[in-house]
Amino acid sequence: MSKLNEKKDDERMVKLREAAQIAINTCMQAKENEVGLIITDEPLRNIGYLLFEEAAKVSREALLVEIKPRISHASEPPQQVAELMRKVDYILAPTSKSLSHTDARRNACKGGVRCATLPAITEDTMLRALNADYHKIAELSEKLARLLTDGTKARVTTKSGTDILLELGDRRGHPDTGLVHTPGGFSNLPAGEAYIAPVEGKSGGIFMVDGSMAGIGIIDRNAPIRVDVSNGRAVEISGCEGAQKLQQMLSEHGENAYNIAELGIGTNYKAEICGNTLEDEKVYGTVHIALGDNASMGGNVVVDLHLDGVILNPTLYIDDKLVIENGVYRV
Repeated sequence: MSKLNEKKDDERMVKLREAAQIAINTCMQAKENEVGLIITDEPLRNIGYLLFEEAAKVSREALLVEIKPRISHASEPPQQVAELMRKVDYILAPTSKSLSHTDARRNACKGGVRCATLPAITEDTMLRALNADYHKIAELSEKLARLLTDGTKARVTTKSGTDILLELGDRRGHPDTGLVHTPGGFSNLPAGEAYIAPVEGKSGGIFMVDGSMAGIGIIDRNAPIRVDVSNGRAVEISGCEGAQKLQQMLSEHGENAYNIAELGIGTNYKAEICGNTLEDEKVYGTVHIALGDNASMGGNVVVDLHLDGVILNPTLYIDDKLVIENGVYRV
């Protein structure tokens, strides 16, 4: 290896450690008298150990647990790990399949544990989107969450054919700020969105996934996945070959998988569309609509699946207020 390449590798590792330090110190605000838990699996082992090393520098005790990779996003961890999750002060979970929408994570947070999940995170995403000003991200995310909470309906349209009305009712909007400082707090890392669970059985229209789709990756914007929605459910999926894969993933999890689970709005100014939903759904000025489980965000549908579809350059109205116009914020 040349000295130039060695230097680049050294610089990359320094930046990765800086990102890990932001996660532990800024995002989790880990304290000296606390016990932290890092949950990882083989594909993300290196990132898990990096976070463990930084947690060990700050907290009186840090634990590292490696589990077998789960079958799908929202699949539960082993019961022994779920029990351990309730007995620590904070958790970071860089795993290849998301633990966000699991009872294990929800129960830990109900017990006052601060938790951040980093599903399928890559080193590139850490370098890019985790090294950000999370106070700046939090300000916009909280503003949008208030608009979602106060609103009764949202309409998303795009020039590519999206036109969907989502009933919000009295549901509460949530800011994903990345600042997990209060007992029971939860966030993705990297963070940067505001989201809400639309009322089940009420939404209708069409949305065109032209950014990326969880479980599939980047979508050709000239050949999007079309999802027809009626009575709060996806009733027809068509378009590129990714549409067939999406249909297959949903069919394997039963009727609840077709539920319109989430409306999310990206607020991370450093995030880019890269084919990884963790980062893609946070891209500034995008909207994502998810299918499947919504119990983690105030809904009533529980299923071992939560799939986000990212929509580029949307126009978003919450009630009569223009929030985004062709991908540009108007708030």
